[in-house]
Amino acid sequence: MGMAWLIIIALVLIIIQSILFTKWGLSRIGYTRFFSDDAVFEGEEVEMIEQISNKKLLPVPWLRLESHISADLQFQHQHELEIADQQFHRSLFSLMPFQKITRRHKVTCKKRGHYRLNTVEMTNGDLLGLNGTHGKLQVSAELIVYPKLLSIEEIFLPSHSLQGDYSVKRWIIEDPFMKVGIRDYLYGDAMNSINWKATARAGTLQVNQKDFTADHHLMIYLNFELTDDIWMPIMDRPLIERGISYAATIAQYALDQGIPTGFSCNSYIKNFDQPNEKEPIRILPKNSQHQLTLLLETLAKLQMDRRVSFQSFLQEEAEQQMPNTDILLITGYLSEKARERIQQLEAQGHAVEIFWLSTNSEKESESMEEEKQYV
Repeated sequence: MGMAWLIIIALVLIIIQSILFTKWGLSRIGYTRFFSDDAVFEGEEVEMIEQISNKKLLPVPWLRLESHISADLQFQHQHELEIADQQFHRSLFSLMPFQKITRRHKVTCKKRGHYRLNTVEMTNGDLLGLNGTHGKLQVSAELIVYPKLLSIEEIFLPSHSLQGDYSVKRWIIEDPFMKVGIRDYLYGDAMNSINWKATARAGTLQVNQKDFTADHHLMIYLNFELTDDIWMPIMDRPLIERGISYAATIAQYALDQGIPTGFSCNSYIKNFDQPNEKEPIRILPKNSQHQLTLLLETLAKLQMDRRVSFQSFLQEEAEQQMPNTDILLITGYLSEKARERIQQLEAQGHAVEIFWLSTNSEKESESMEEEKQYV
């Protein structure tokens, strides 16, 4: 008889604790998560910080949190963190009454992007793990990963001569609209800077000396088009990603030199609140720290897709009637119509330089030279 009562009491206690933890286990549970930095560069580390608290007298024997996180945010393995398929993250907690736990996870940012973590699935169980309740929390955490920056010294443009290429650094500093005199030809000078009348008089090659002016404005264009078919998905994503890194590097350097710099392209930024809306991108040249942040954030958020064809984009730019601007056009492909639009921009008084993207640096230099001569 005594054993029977023990069994009955045990069953009653099991039922009572199951009811208690099922009904109130998830009540007054607080959870937040955030990143240690709002923005970092591709390849850098950041911490994702989780804070969970039990704000009641009833303990929580176990609580599992599950969330979907992009595989491009690579978490270091920890014993309390389980990662499935590099995307589904599960954390297990056990909370005493009025206890708060903080966990820090080191994350390597493998790819540029705009990452939003919006929801967390919670599962709570009783002492014996017999019953569980589920809930969902709206918990926002946001991280912007800027494109990887390169060395400006490694980025070259064609010299339009047989002497070789010259650096973007030098092209940015010299203003093609401001001629201040004549000087002797130097290795790597652009062929179109030669002053033939002065050369005839001097008997040696002479070039127009250019200088920096306060009116020097730079606009960077990036083409996401690799074929004439706008509906075809972008097949060479690494090539476009390299173009984005070039754009970020050049923009940062130009702004550091005090040159107002802007950016535009035929891609778009995804609007999380209105997913079907494709926001066009056109940032006018300015010179400020805020401008650099805006450019880097925009480049981080660019979608690997096209809003319009590149020739339509260039037509839109031509219709803006900008004042004389230095345009650096980063592209891996140009259609015949796009070339016509470039000529239209040049006819308006803009200095257009083509930076040709290719799968290897040697071909990149050769292709840039051929395209510029063609245009």
